[in-house]
Amino acid sequence: MEKLKKIGLTVLSICLWGVILIAALFAFTTLATKDTNSVASIAGFTPLTVATESMEPTFGTSDLIIIQKCDPADLKEGDIITFHTIINNEYALNTHRIVDIEENNGYRSYRTKGDNNQIEDTHVIADGDIVGKYVLKLAGVGALMTFLSSSTGFLVVIILPLLIFFVMQVYHLIMVVIKLKKATAEEMASENDASLDEALKAKQEAEAALAEARRLKEEAEALKKAAEENKE
Repeated sequence: MEKLKKIGLTVLSICLWGVILIAALFAFTTLATKDTNSVASIAGFTPLTVATESMEPTFGTSDLIIIQKCDPADLKEGDIITFHTIINNEYALNTHRIVDIEENNGYRSYRTKGDNNQIEDTHVIADGDIVGKYVLKLAGVGALMTFLSSSTGFLVVIILPLLIFFVMQVYHLIMVVIKLKKATAEEMASENDASLDEALKAKQEAEAALAEARRLKEEAEALKKAAEENKE
């Protein structure tokens, strides 16, 4: 029973750590698109959720994509890139495929298009607009990130498991303190029992010594009395 309990706690801890990692990924993807001037990355890689169907079937709104920082000079037609752009008069990140590269006086410009779109993007992209190159998709993870973006999803998937994890850690700490106090009390009780045994033994030895002294005294008095009688 105790073994099953330990296995259950281990599995629960692993699940909660998984939730923490998901929370970290969610926080990172949120941070990645929050700053209008730069995009957060870890070792040059940035996860982004797909917001539209413009790149289907390559990837869709249920996917999470990974982009990597790159040297624009290494890009070629057919590469998929993420870039800064303006959509509906608002700042946005877009991920489309390069359909044409033009070079003029050492400066490159890129025309892009979504695989699922009929026409090319309106804005021409410069080197400075490019965030990175698409390298990988995680199918279905984007839907999870979208759910986490909702208040319900964040509460159910992030806040509650983290709260449970915190309570478990507090409970574990309390149990450790209780066990430590119990062990200390048992050790003190054991020491007290040992001291009591020593005191009892010392008392018994003292009583034995006193009895021996009385016996010797009685023998001495008997010898003295016998000597006095013989003298008379």
